[in-house]
Amino acid sequence: MSDPPSTGVMVRQRVGRGRDPDLAAPDPVRVRRRGSDRSRLGRLVTVLEGTLQDFLAILVPVECICCGAEDAVLCGDCAKRVRRICAQPFRAEHQSPALVTVDGATGIGVVAAGPYRDELAQCLLSFKHFGLWRVGGVLASCLGKGLDVALGHHAGFALVPVPTSGRAYRKRGFSPVHLILLIVRLRGIEPQHRHLDALEKVWAPLSGKGSMTSLPAVVQRIADVVLGRGGSGSASGQKGLGRGERARKVRGSMRVKPGRAGQIRGVRCILVDDVLTTGATIAEAARAVEAAGGVVCGAVVLAATRPPAYASMTAPCDQPSSH
Repeated sequence: MSDPPSTGVMVRQRVGRGRDPDLAAPDPVRVRRRGSDRSRLGRLVTVLEGTLQDFLAILVPVECICCGAEDAVLCGDCAKRVRRICAQPFRAEHQSPALVTVDGATGIGVVAAGPYRDELAQCLLSFKHFGLWRVGGVLASCLGKGLDVALGHHAGFALVPVPTSGRAYRKRGFSPVHLILLIVRLRGIEPQHRHLDALEKVWAPLSGKGSMTSLPAVVQRIADVVLGRGGSGSASGQKGLGRGERARKVRGSMRVKPGRAGQIRGVRCILVDDVLTTGATIAEAARAVEAAGGVVCGAVVLAATRPPAYASMTAPCDQPSSH
């Protein structure tokens, strides 16, 4: 009886003679054909595309943002892990202090596609801060799953993205939430609900009730903005701030865009954001929408920093917001 073929021989038989399996890893973020193109022009384009990709891999080498594997911004294994993290979207509003009243009730139901950790957090950070748009397709599919859990077969909702700050937009050159929602729309992941870009950030006033009115305080606030320090009036992010500081910082920071009040009045809205922390941003977005006459029925986020110990799959749009 002859010896069974070695593992290496079996691999070569599966992938074909002369083809290295380590160099044949599929790109998880691009569409692949099931078979070869029948037309000569199509086959020529495929060959030229592969040649161009090989040339770019030599000219601009890339590594997986999660595990460091070569020749892929996000390797197949890490893409599967991201989708596995987002396999079971969950309700997350009870873990967000700004969305919970003193008696434990919540006015806004929030569905998170996944917990903010591991490969999902790495992808989201790379997408937001380094502009790695090729991971946007994976993030869009995860957000689409969260939207599907939140909305189910319900129709007639408008998806309203939560705006980013002006300083973050100038630094990045794009709004991550708006871009992911654009990919969702272009790929037809959530075709039955319209997207309504109705919210915008506003500059907090330097005077008025509860604000700083003294000249030294105003000068200090302007210095914080210029230097990017995380003071109560700076334009920097909310990372590291507590519940009270976050709530004070975002209070009154959003409004419905001029001319959009008529489009949002009486419309059932689902807020969309990237990360849920304390819930202060979602609460402020809901206040701005409802002030313009809109009806906030819930929110969907890509990730929640405080995932609950158990996952509740109840859709937030079953009950309108009552806060």
